[in-house]
Amino acid sequence: MSLFEFTLHTEKECFIKIAEQIEEALKKSGARQGVCVVFSPHTTTGITINENVDPSVALDIMSGYKRAFPDRPDYAHQGGNSFAHIRSSVMGCSETLIVKDGRLLLGKWQTVYFVEFDGPRERTFYVKILEG
Repeated sequence: MSLFEFTLHTEKECFIKIAEQIEEALKKSGARQGVCVVFSPHTTTGITINENVDPSVALDIMSGYKRAFPDRPDYAHQGGNSFAHIRSSVMGCSETLIVKDGRLLLGKWQTVYFVEFDGPRERTFYVKILEG
């Protein structure tokens, strides 16, 4: 079992491709088969798998979250970022991926994203590789 930590600098709201960092961790671990868990320990971020080629998909997803969960003045949370907490809860803070032949088993059009809903910030995410 291997655990890796990565740091990112985010914008206000953004999708950041992190598959390269995950593949780097996988290579360092030496794992050939198993599972890989990617986790964000922040309550206003998310981890997701989606379209890798057309960046407008990420823009559309963020736009959908903004329409579904807008910033509203009537939220009770004093931090002023309840919209970001809600978006994070809906997206989720982790993904589990299959490792096959030393690589992430992703579809042709897929990549892994770290999603910021309340930046800019310095953020951390973890990659845990379980060989087997």
